[in-house]
Amino acid sequence: MKQVKVLGPGCAKCEQLLAKTKEAVAELGLECTVEKVTDIGQITSYGVMITPALVVDDQVKVSGKVPKSDELKKMLQ
Repeated sequence: MKQVKVLGPGCAKCEQLLAKTKEAVAELGLECTVEKVTDIGQITSYGVMITPALVVDDQVKVSGKVPKSDELKKMLQ
């Protein structure tokens, strides 16, 4: 089962990425957990300095922007 994490303190873009990620997971029918990480220590442990960020199976896929839906789906597969 995939582990998906959205990293960010709770800003508007972070919430947008979280919503788009959950939507993409549902559309793709993926079996995975989607977790929101707001702890700065955990966020920086991934080497992320600009949020929002998307982590799939402990690999940072994007940082500092909210990708388009089709890009996001490719990152999740």
